[in-house]
Amino acid sequence: MSSAPTTYTSQTDMNTAIDNFALKRGYDFKGLLKSIVASLGGATLIDSTAITASNAELNIMDGVLATTAEINRAADVSTRIVNATAATLTVDEATHEGKLVTLNRAGGIAVTLPAATGSGGVYRFLIGTTFTSSATIKVVGNDTMVGGAILAQDAADTAVFFEAGGTDDTITFDGTTTGGYVGTKVELIDMATDLWYVEVIGKATGTEATPFSATV
Repeated sequence: MSSAPTTYTSQTDMNTAIDNFALKRGYDFKGLLKSIVASLGGATLIDSTAITASNAELNIMDGVLATTAEINRAADVSTRIVNATAATLTVDEATHEGKLVTLNRAGGIAVTLPAATGSGGVYRFLIGTTFTSSATIKVVGNDTMVGGAILAQDAADTAVFFEAGGTDDTITFDGTTTGGYVGTKVELIDMATDLWYVEVIGKATGTEATPFSATV
């Protein structure tokens, strides 16, 4: 009948037990391990894979608090641009925060923002195709917007400014008076709980009008 397994409370105790076992049976575990390490060029193994990074290179990650998803979102250039072509777009932090979202549907896109929590997240949209039908960017819940829109006028070398404030929670581009032309930039920052900062730079035609309203 086999005896109960021994529990070791420290690496030192375990090393001592291995040494004693080896001495009793004439095994040279340490020599064997040295041979294995030497055959690998002194490499450290993790799951049978040799680690080629130096200690200095591995220590670069000391103090890093970001998650894998956060690092990928900030550093993965292959997903820097997110192209939206469907009739609706539900924005989320993992996919869209810190990216450039291009809006490319002439018939308009209904964009829904995530809830504002004060995360400091930045969401940037660029109209890649002029809207011929209404397009919207809306908040959820009790969120509202502060900030404004600068729209170039088509009649002269002037621009108009429209302020978002109070209860505004929706941006509407109609393709004419409230804007929605290719090249229009929209930036939204999650600045506080229930509050978005918004900045729109673009152009409008006809009798320019505010793109902001309260519809949610």
